[in-house]
Amino acid sequence: MGITELIDDLKKGIGMVKVKAASELGKLRDKRAEKALIDALSDSNMGVRSNAAFALGELGSQEAVPQLMELLKDPEERVRKSAVKALGMVGANKGVAALIQILDNDTSQIVRKSAIRSLGQIGGPLALEAVERAVSNPDIMLANMAQQALEKLKKN
Repeated sequence: MGITELIDDLKKGIGMVKVKAASELGKLRDKRAEKALIDALSDSNMGVRSNAAFALGELGSQEAVPQLMELLKDPEERVRKSAVKALGMVGANKGVAALIQILDNDTSQIVRKSAIRSLGQIGGPLALEAVERAVSNPDIMLANMAQQALEKLKKN
């Protein structure tokens, strides 16, 4: 299926058709899908929002950063996780403060772990400071992930 058909499915499809289209558009890494994917971030279907966010990360979409940051408030864990990952994938320096908030306050361990990874991908002094703090987190899995991110940050 070509990009035009996938964009059409994303805009006009229902249910799993839209979810799959969002995922496939990310794999194509074609910037022509960017606007449709950004629009899909406000879809009522959690799977569409989640896949669209991750797809925008795969596209490296800097244009989507404000909308991805909005998704950090989504009630669905899976959507927040995808938005967090996408911010890291695009190297969204503007998203560092929001990712630190997620790391410190999100109720989901999965989302917090993704925030550590994304902060490690983005880098910079604020990200480094937050990751260093997370190394002493009482949650062993989070602390281990922070240690890995810290090693990566210090290499760069």
